[in-house]
Amino acid sequence: MIAIVRKDHARHRVVVLALDGVIPFELSIPSRIFGTAESPDGEPLYEVITCTVDGRPVRTTADFTIAVEHGADALATADTLVIPAAYGAGTIHELGRLPEPLAAALATVRPRTRMVSICLGSYVLAAMGLLDGRPATTHWSHAEDFQRLFPRVRVDPDVLFVDDGDVLTSAGAAAGMDLCLHLVRRDHGSEVTNQVARGCVVPPWREGGQAQYIERPVPAPSTAGTARTRAWALERLHEPLPLSELAAHARMSVRTFIRRFREEVGMPPGQWLIRQRVDRARHLLESSDLPVDLIAGQTGFGTTASLRHHLHAAIGVSPMAYRRTFHRHEPPPAVLHPPAPRP
Repeated sequence: MIAIVRKDHARHRVVVLALDGVIPFELSIPSRIFGTAESPDGEPLYEVITCTVDGRPVRTTADFTIAVEHGADALATADTLVIPAAYGAGTIHELGRLPEPLAAALATVRPRTRMVSICLGSYVLAAMGLLDGRPATTHWSHAEDFQRLFPRVRVDPDVLFVDDGDVLTSAGAAAGMDLCLHLVRRDHGSEVTNQVARGCVVPPWREGGQAQYIERPVPAPSTAGTARTRAWALERLHEPLPLSELAAHARMSVRTFIRRFREEVGMPPGQWLIRQRVDRARHLLESSDLPVDLIAGQTGFGTTASLRHHLHAAIGVSPMAYRRTFHRHEPPPAVLHPPAPRP
């Protein structure tokens, strides 16, 4: 194991803590982003080192282990500490409590160190008590479990990352790149960030949040309650569908229909209808080349402005931005180069 020596006026040191069961992709993000950030004269702006709690190799979620050169002594030298997602420490994800060796190692982190989590690394920060009363995020599929385990954290499952000053959390997987690019931008400005993003072949800034990546399947209709009316409405999203018409189809009074609908679906009919129209619009933006104004008409929004408003309210992006990201283009044909003529 290599000894850590900290010099005065050294580059900003980013220490990445690899825990047992670490996800390789998330582990590689800090090195790829911070490690390629350079000043205009080509000087590295960060020093990135990776450590484990005991300096030994750790298992990953893939079919290989990760060997590192540093142990827990690196934690005390960090200007920024990054904790990527890992599945190995069951007491964190099940009980919200740090294992003793990890707790002892993290106790050596200096008070003014900037703390960063990628994806499920947020469980570690929350178990340390750093997120109590603060906004944070994590992977959307774990947001409910995370909130249950750490009720004092103000969880926002819709954003790509949360910057709360000295503590920052990101959503799942590639959102860690968004957060690390944000930190480079915060530290050194847009010009350096754009250069890093170009080198990684990723956008320097992504619009919207992780809400646009969440699938919300419509429950299968049944013969009870309002299910038949919901299925009927899904076939007529291009029509106005006022509440009175929905209630009449269900053969209920408006008041009874609203009450039964809330009991079965968990939201009022108008909110449910907007969600279905947004989901249908997302599908058409992904799978068709229809102009946005026609999609607005076919999904019942009527105007492009109305579609833009509701889509932005739901997932934080405009129709065109969503289409640029998710449109299912056919892959370009392979470019074949003819062989050079023989002499």
